[in-house]
Amino acid sequence: MSNTVKAILDAKGRDVVTAGPHTTVSEAAVILSKKKIGAIVIVGMENKISGIFTERDVVHAIAKAGAACLDQSVASLMTAKVYRCHEDSTVNDLMGLMTSRRFRHVPVETNGKLVGIISIGDVVKTRIAEVELESEQIKAYIAG
Repeated sequence: MSNTVKAILDAKGRDVVTAGPHTTVSEAAVILSKKKIGAIVIVGMENKISGIFTERDVVHAIAKAGAACLDQSVASLMTAKVYRCHEDSTVNDLMGLMTSRRFRHVPVETNGKLVGIISIGDVVKTRIAEVELESEQIKAYIAG
């Protein structure tokens, strides 16, 4: 048994912090810090995903260009090839995807539109709840 992305979003909410491609790295860093999040989905016309900008992108940009990168647009530094999931994706699907691709955030799309985001924290929290439920069910079965 594995929970779906829809169940996670129904429980946590569907709010996603987004920004446009012309947002500067400095502005994006402020958003990440104020919102206490690790990623911003970069959207273009009609709320379509054009990229994702993460804390790692900030670190890589500073390491490569120093403080000068702070005035660059996120479009020049974001990950443009964004892996997406759908509401019927499972926690197990996401664990495999996040592990193999080494990222921590997956936008959720329905009919080409952004409808949520799942973080590695959401996946871990859900998986822990599943394991605890399984454990309780086994204990109840054994106790008769």
